[in-house]
Parts: sequence; C-alpha cells; structure tokens
Amino acid sequence: MIIKDFIQIPALSGKEKRRLYIYLPPEYDNNTESYPVMYMFDGHNVFFDEDATYGKCWGMKDYLEQTNPKLIIVAVECNHEGNMRLSEYSPWNFEDKQLGKIKGLGKLYMDWLVTKLKPEVDASLRTKPGRDYTSICGSSMGGLMTVYAITAYNHIFSKGAALSPSLWCKPENMLQLIHDSAIAENTILYMDYGSAESGYKTRMKYILKQVGDAFLDKNVLLSLRIVPGGKHCEACWEQQIPVFMKCLDYPKD
Repeated sequence: MIIKDFIQIPALSGKEKRRLYIYLPPEYDNNTESYPVMYMFDGHNVFFDEDATYGKCWGMKDYLEQTNPKLIIVAVECNHEGNMRLSEYSPWNFEDKQLGKIKGLGKLYMDWLVTKLKPEVDASLRTKPGRDYTSICGSSMGGLMTVYAITAYNHIFSKGAALSPSLWCKPENMLQLIHDSAIAENTILYMDYGSAESGYKTRMKYILKQVGDAFLDKNVLLSLRIVPGGKHCEACWEQQIPVFMKCLDYPKD
C-alpha cells in the first residue's frame, strides 16, 4: 500500500507543498508488528511512472510487492523550482560553468528530515525508530545526499544506498567530512556508478576510489560497484534494486 500526501518544508520552500509517498507492507493493517524505515530522495521518481520527471520511475513498488522485505519507505518529492533541487541536495555551495552558483542547503534539508519528518513518521506509524533500523537511499544528487547523511548523521542512519552519487560536487569537502566524522563500524554503505555514465573514465573514477578508500579507512561495510553498461537514469537504477537491498540486508520474504 502506498499513501500519497502533501507536506511543507518551511525553512526551504515556505508554504509550497510537495508530495510525500509512504509505502506500507501489505500486512501492516493486519498485525501489530513494527518495521524498519528507509528514507528516499526524489520521492516522485520512486514508485509511479506518471509522477516521475522523465516518465520512468525506479519501479520500487513492483519490487516491494514481489519480495515484501517488511520495510516502510518514506519518499519525499524534490523541489522542482529552478535549480532548487541541486541546492537542497547539496551540502555545500558550489559553482558550475553551466549551472552557475548553487547555494548548498543540504544540511537544512537533513536537519528537517531528522528533527521534523522522522519524529512525525515514528509517532504516526509502527516503526522501529532506532539507528539500526533506519536507512537512507538516493541517486545522483540524492546519492550525494545519501553519502552525506550516512556520514554526518551516522547517529541516525546505519545503512545507505547511493546510486550514481554526484561526488563531483566538492569532493574535497566530502573527503574531509568522512575523515573528521565518527562513523560506527557497523555502518553499511552501497555505492555504485555506471560504466556508461558521462565522465566515469576520467575524474569520477578517481573520486570514487578516494571516497571508497576513505570509508574503508573508517571500517565502513562498503559495497562499491561499477555497473557494466550502467547509465544515469531511473531504468538503470531500477535494475540495481535487488543488489543494493541485499547489500543493506533487506532480504526477500
């Protein structure tokens, strides 16, 4: 069952409403069990093709219905106005030749998620609110935010899946953050990149190795994978769902 609702993030977009998607396991209404929770970025791209930016979603709904991993998923739509998605999904200010100057509001977004959204979810649903049962997932800029969250908010998230993360955005800041952060040794991180993605064979290959090494130095349980022929799109990320769900230890029913 997927519940569609609307929420506001006043600190980021005032009274403007954005969609909130909540997936509940099929047996949720028929028992008293509590469930782990996964938070996902770009919620409009997760479940339904008709809501997806480019007409193709991740297909997460189909996967969950086929496998029933006994998991609640909370997915929040991004801000579509101008470059606000880039701004909300970047922890740091950055500048790009094509995009111009982007103000990083990622910390504001994550502070809202962990101090406002998560407490409301835990209060209204039967969740297992502890760190060991809380994960986060995203792709592209959402993948960057996943890497950021698993590092800067490691006391909240024990698991994360970052697909095609935009690590080109201030990699030196990310490396310093990983170096300076207290990351628990039971942290699980899945991170991948497609071999057919733009720039993989040049700078991104080097950055991935640096970030991967930094996490390994922190004893993170890292799965770093180059997807053969993988592209930067929802259709490709859909194919990786069984892989990263297994890496995050969400087994099939």
